[in-house]
Amino acid sequence: MECYFGSFQIMASQSDAHDRLVCFSIPDAGIIFKAPFNGEALHTDYASLLTLLEFVELNGKLFEGKDLNIYGDNLDLVKQVNQQSPVKYEFTELLKKTLDYKKRYKFSLGWVPRQENPSIGGFSN
Repeated sequence: MECYFGSFQIMASQSDAHDRLVCFSIPDAGIIFKAPFNGEALHTDYASLLTLLEFVELNGKLFEGKDLNIYGDNLDLVKQVNQQSPVKYEFTELLKKTLDYKKRYKFSLGWVPRQENPSIGGFSN
């Protein structure tokens, strides 16, 4: 089953506000999720991926017996999770949580161009 995650900046003027959205979508199931978040781009993308993985964990029957293919448009994050590039210290705990999920659910993680990412459908930066 294909799943997508991403983030979108909704307000650039106030750094103390929830100026981003964490987003994920599962097109085959008709699921779209968006929620406000306060963080920089990579942090918000990790939050989006972890929110998707928590959804997978809580809704196991929906994913039972299906290959889980996850796509995001942040190439740095994809490379970090696939252990193809180093991670900055401040993201090590988020990476660890992601890798723990990867061990449990054996998902693949790939890159998708931003304009083809349905999780941010209708938004553009």
